[in-house]
Amino acid sequence: PKVEDKIAELSRDREASKSYNPTACAITNSWLKTGLKPRCITRDLKWGTPVPHPEFKDKVFYVWFDAPIGYISITANYMKDWELWWKNPEHVTLTQFMAKDNVPFHTVVFPASLIAAQDNYTMVNVLDGIEYLQYEGMKFSKSRGTGVFGDQCIETNI
Repeated sequence: PKVEDKIAELSRDREASKSYNPTACAITNSWLKTGLKPRCITRDLKWGTPVPHPEFKDKVFYVWFDAPIGYISITANYMKDWELWWKNPEHVTLTQFMAKDNVPFHTVVFPASLIAAQDNYTMVNVLDGIEYLQYEGMKFSKSRGTGVFGDQCIETNI
């Protein structure tokens, strides 16, 4: 909620420039319409990224809070010049496409984290929110193993 005005401005800009498709705009606007609400970023699960605080030792971060931050951390882990991508918004165009259920985490939650950090991060410039991806007639699902995943690319010669 503290960066809601900046998220709304970003959303209006992306909608006006047509860099978020209509599906992404509609989903983002539905979150903004009633005002952003505080959201819990932890879960009571056995798996996930542990919250590094003694009062939350039995909690993990909610995946859609920490996953987008993982985009930055994995880049920093493998590239010494990671900031050329993630802290270079004037020279980088970040494009994403995803199933519509993930849109608000990339148009509201992730940008809110980056804006709140106040460190000139690259924001998502273009986002296509799409219907669910299909693979052999079924919805892609990591948990059900339906689809083609990065760890299978070498094995399957994709």
